[in-house]
Amino acid sequence: MPTLKKLIKLLFTLAILGAAGYFAYHKYRDYIENPWTRDGQVRTQVIQVAPRVTGMVTKIHVVDNQKVKKGDLLFELDPSQYELKVRQAKARLQRTLEAAKGTKIEYERVKKIYAKDKGAVSQKDLVRNETNYFKSLADIDSSTEALNTAKLNLSYTKVYAEIDGYVSNITFQIGTQATANKPILALVDTSSYWVFGFFREDKIPNVRIGDDAVVTLMAYPDTPLKGKVESIGWGISLSDGNPGNNLLPSIKPVFQWIRLAQRIPVRIKLDTLPDNVKLRFGLTASVMVMNRKEEKK
Repeated sequence: MPTLKKLIKLLFTLAILGAAGYFAYHKYRDYIENPWTRDGQVRTQVIQVAPRVTGMVTKIHVVDNQKVKKGDLLFELDPSQYELKVRQAKARLQRTLEAAKGTKIEYERVKKIYAKDKGAVSQKDLVRNETNYFKSLADIDSSTEALNTAKLNLSYTKVYAEIDGYVSNITFQIGTQATANKPILALVDTSSYWVFGFFREDKIPNVRIGDDAVVTLMAYPDTPLKGKVESIGWGISLSDGNPGNNLLPSIKPVFQWIRLAQRIPVRIKLDTLPDNVKLRFGLTASVMVMNRKEEKK
């Protein structure tokens, strides 16, 4: 009986060791056969928000890291100077309309007389009145366009979110003089997250667009994310060869027996995320691309 118990214990121990060995073997094979990197980052589109006109900030409707929807009002600039320009443009348009009425009446009067009696009015007078009339029509178009531009600039004093996302890096306060086309806050787009895995160049031949990928975030180590290879970078920036002192090439010294592999960015499109995973720009990620050996042969 004791011998049977020992045999059972031995078999149980061997089964556990066998299962552990089998698991370790497959993990090791994945490690060896599948391209992987611990140098990865979560990325997303970041929209730099800038006013389209210059003015003093009078109202701020958001705070840092606040979630906003497309169309939400972010901040406002002092509209007084742009309201004045709208009033001035309206007055100018009214004057050109009144002037056009007068030139039209005079042109039609001269044209009617000329049609009845060419000797009563010279052709020169007819041409001059016709020119004045068409110039007044052009003035109306110009004044209308100026009014539309003034109204548009007035509307630009209110700045709205162009996307759904999170407000980031507010660098201004009420009273700040904002400059046209100069960004003063950022919007982090919540609908465009992807992962960049930076793979050693000797791993790139085993990576193909469409390959399955597994992404593990440092923030969520127990929740691997599924994705696919969306694209592979075609170039990286190198420091060697850039102009240095006296416009001569700047070359870093290296040891002849050590060659560091360059890293190529591989873009990973993530599948549906679990509810507990909240992506943020810049999170650290590990990426493994699952080799499709049967297709690569």
